[in-house]
Amino acid sequence: MHLWQAVVLGGVEGLTEFLPVSSTGHLTIAERLMGFRLDDAGLTAFTAIVQAGAILAAVVFLRADVVRLVSAFLRGLTAPAARRTRDFRFAVFLLAGSVPIGVVGLAFKDQIETTLRSLWFVGIALILFSGVMWWADRVGTQERSEDEITLRDTVLVGVAQCIALIPGVSRSGATMSAGLVLGIDRVAATKLSFFLAIPALAGATLLEVVSKASDVSRGVGWGPTLVATLVSLVVGYAAVAWLLRFVAHHGLGVFVRYRVALGAVVLVLVGVGAVSPT
Repeated sequence: MHLWQAVVLGGVEGLTEFLPVSSTGHLTIAERLMGFRLDDAGLTAFTAIVQAGAILAAVVFLRADVVRLVSAFLRGLTAPAARRTRDFRFAVFLLAGSVPIGVVGLAFKDQIETTLRSLWFVGIALILFSGVMWWADRVGTQERSEDEITLRDTVLVGVAQCIALIPGVSRSGATMSAGLVLGIDRVAATKLSFFLAIPALAGATLLEVVSKASDVSRGVGWGPTLVATLVSLVVGYAAVAWLLRFVAHHGLGVFVRYRVALGAVVLVLVGVGAVSPT
């Protein structure tokens, strides 16, 4: 992988990780257009590892909240009184909501990294899940704030996050949609999506670093991987800040239209043979 390719792919990851447009889907499309084989083990690991930049971007942007929640959780481990605080309970909610994607991700890891990496799946998922996002945006009452989020809400949103293991669905799109259907307002649903992304993406990244380090070394290389991760951090921070401001005043319609258009283009290009699906 050339340095400019690493920069572009890192930018794509950082820009799309938290927008409801599917970062994995965009990376898959960009990697194929650059001529990479999507079934290459090193490229698959690269795609997962560069998410670390986006994770750090979310942690840095939400650092005050992250420090508060982690501190409350640690205090609650030894002090019974601390377990009655809202911050401790919410930290526990987030841990519980992170379990489903860990279980499903490990159970279907091979299929996710091979069969589902086809551009056919990406294009179809981009279009089909757009309908879910449109519906969620329409039916969401947005009558509940962040302080009213319950354990049930967080687990259900965490289950919805599992659907995003299919490239093209979008992790943030799935979690934001689930939050809206549960009546949570857009800003609170978006922040919940960010919070659930941190353990999910951190776990996936750590697993790839530990299990696929040799594949990265033999394939893409650690130099381009680290460059892409750094770019992902910078661009991801800007994307997080922009999205929270955007959803405070706008619905998901612009993302729905974009996803449908991109999905249609992908399917046409693959269908006419202009681009190989893998």
